[in-house]
Amino acid sequence: MRTPKGIFITGTDTGVGKTVVGAGLALVLKERGLRVGVMKPVATGCFGEGKRLISGDAVYLFEAAENEYPALTNPFRFRNPLAPSVASVIEKREIPIEKIRRAFRELQTHYDYIIVEGIGGLLVPIHKGYFVANLIHEFGLPILIVARGGLGTINHTLLTIDAAQIRGFQIHGVIFNRMPRVNLSVAEITNPKTVHDLSGVPVLGTLPEMEDVDVDRCLFGSLRETFKERIDLDRLLGLETAAR
Repeated sequence: MRTPKGIFITGTDTGVGKTVVGAGLALVLKERGLRVGVMKPVATGCFGEGKRLISGDAVYLFEAAENEYPALTNPFRFRNPLAPSVASVIEKREIPIEKIRRAFRELQTHYDYIIVEGIGGLLVPIHKGYFVANLIHEFGLPILIVARGGLGTINHTLLTIDAAQIRGFQIHGVIFNRMPRVNLSVAEITNPKTVHDLSGVPVLGTLPEMEDVDVDRCLFGSLRETFKERIDLDRLLGLETAAR
């Protein structure tokens, strides 16, 4: 069965670990012999000076996939850790969506599979009237939702699923990230099954906190092996559904 050409990783909130999930997927797919391209269309909270701003998230994805086109990976970077629409006004720099479209189309010509990481959740505004959800629609990719494991995630995850389904997005599943390895709370134990039972969306697995994985220091540690052990890759790629 032919592997689908890409996935768009979104989250129930900011800081849920989309970058680690994207890097883990890239590492595993590379091991399977695929040429994997990664993209972080817009990043905020970057470091550096002027036009030399750097996104730690984009660098982490880029290194995990061993890509060759940094300008395509992360077309827009802003210093302020804000929604892109707000950061672009403060920093007096527009975000022409056509530049993002061109970068995505070019990446598709170089790689077998494209992993796109959004910014925050589905309704984060990129500019006035244009949200992350609009970008997903234009790219035409299925989505993977990354969620926290603890209290409150049922509401956040179901709202994200609902917003995605209203827009007709194909949801390949949910991954619960940064789960404790021991002493899980009752919420952390029950939330994955509850979300699946209430939404019907597959829960593809859970990823624990990994002390040897660090985005800021670009450390991958046990990420690849942990991803392989704990995540249902065939469902994530849509292969199980396609085989039915």
